[in-house]
Amino acid sequence: MITAVDHVQLAAPPGSEELLRAYYAGVLGMTEVPKPPGLASRDGCWFRAGSVQLHLGIEEDFRAAGKAHPGLRVTGIDAYAARLESHGASLTWDASLPGHRRFYTRDPVGNRLEFLEPL
Repeated sequence: MITAVDHVQLAAPPGSEELLRAYYAGVLGMTEVPKPPGLASRDGCWFRAGSVQLHLGIEEDFRAAGKAHPGLRVTGIDAYAARLESHGASLTWDASLPGHRRFYTRDPVGNRLEFLEPL
């Protein structure tokens, strides 16, 4: 039986780790976590916020997905949206999910991210 999502892995292009750190830690406010010793030699970086983990793995032939994305639940969605916009993020609000406020944006390498808050 599945009991939880342990993490979501997104792809990123080679050499983008510093850009990812600036965005996921600096803009989104996540904490970078060290990889276990057996994985530490691989490129990419891992982030956590509470129980949410996002892993960014490097792909040589990276191409951002058009539709696939993690849905990240937030509190204070208006303040969070303002924080992202103050860092230059472009947001697309979507009112089609009943009982939620949500928007989409893209990280610096083009990964689509959804942020949502239950009403």
